[in-house]
Amino acid sequence: MTRTRRTHHWRGAVAVALLGAALGVLFKRPLIVLAASVGVGFAVYPHLSTPPAVSLSVDRRLSERDPAPGETVTVTVTVTNEGESWVPDLRLIDGVPAMLTVVDGTARHTATLRPGEATTFSYTVAAEHGAHRFRPLTAIARDASGEHEVETEVEAVDEIECLRAPSEPPVDDATAPYPGRVLTDDSGAGVEFDHTREYHPGDARSRIDWRQLAKTGSLATLEFRQERSVSVTVCVDARAAAYRGQSGEPHAVSHAVAAARELLESIWDLGERGGLTTLGGPDCWLPPGRGTDHAARARRLLLTHPSLSPRPPDAGRARGDEDTDPNPFDRLRARLGGNAQLFLLTPLADDEIVEFALEQAARSQSVTVVSPDVTGADSPGERLATVERRNRIDRLHRGGVRVVDWDPANRLRKSVATARRRWQR
Repeated sequence: MTRTRRTHHWRGAVAVALLGAALGVLFKRPLIVLAASVGVGFAVYPHLSTPPAVSLSVDRRLSERDPAPGETVTVTVTVTNEGESWVPDLRLIDGVPAMLTVVDGTARHTATLRPGEATTFSYTVAAEHGAHRFRPLTAIARDASGEHEVETEVEAVDEIECLRAPSEPPVDDATAPYPGRVLTDDSGAGVEFDHTREYHPGDARSRIDWRQLAKTGSLATLEFRQERSVSVTVCVDARAAAYRGQSGEPHAVSHAVAAARELLESIWDLGERGGLTTLGGPDCWLPPGRGTDHAARARRLLLTHPSLSPRPPDAGRARGDEDTDPNPFDRLRARLGGNAQLFLLTPLADDEIVEFALEQAARSQSVTVVSPDVTGADSPGERLATVERRNRIDRLHRGGVRVVDWDPANRLRKSVATARRRWQR
């Protein structure tokens, strides 16, 4: 995205020059008129110039891509002038992830670049829990007169991962009919012994209780607890209403993207199938699956898909074509399979998302809501939003929907463990 504007840097000089010329004519002072004409020349010059042509490339290097929480990461940024024009006044602002804090140096830099020339600057950030995507670098270039200003964004995809996956994802017993690692209450073939039953002709020899045969002379068949595969769709609420947060703090969508990455990683660690989609924004859909290639596609979507941009739609977010589906809930309903569990990552900012979750639960869809709490208590409006969110969580509980009430200041695994204890009561 590139914007060109005029700074009107010389507007005051024009006014002074015209005033001086008028006074020189009024009082018949040729020297004042001559001095004023020089000022007029300086004022006219910017109008004869053109905006600078800006063509930049960015190379961002990170000292550590998967640091531990609290560890520092040095970010080194090199910007090269790829164009054929001299850029006399260049101001750079790197796109530091919203959830990271610069602890040393600055993410801002100024330079003058000739064609083919590069400039480098660095700064240090403190790692926080989650997967943090860098935003595009913002470059502001002015011409020699300072009258024309070109602002552009230069993309350089980079990410810092500071993840500690939960020991177990908050899945329930609604499993798919495929072999897997989640134990069910059904008996049959498996690895964990459940009970013995009377032998039936045709039972596999490997399941005959040979010890009982040797001891009593009667045949019996071993039954084991069956294992089934979990199929999970992780959905990030990326509607405009979900871009909610306290001033100066990361918004709920940023927290939800980090939680989605963490949940998917834990699902794949179990050898189960996980997929990704969004509610709102351009179409984002990766059906549940597993394997190295599938996981790489999911990570790439979380890092680059425009629906998951850290910029809210009303802040100039580049969404391409806006949602073609006037109701994003209909699009999501059509994609949810009967056996797939739904993890809905949302700040519960409105009643519409609650109605959707209750509707899916009423259709026997397994729904788990993971809700980052980004409400505050500094103003009456924030306190009201806190009460409204609590009421929505209570409605979900009454409707049989499982909710993980997550304070982003704490690890997700802690909130999952707390919620799991409540579900087991």
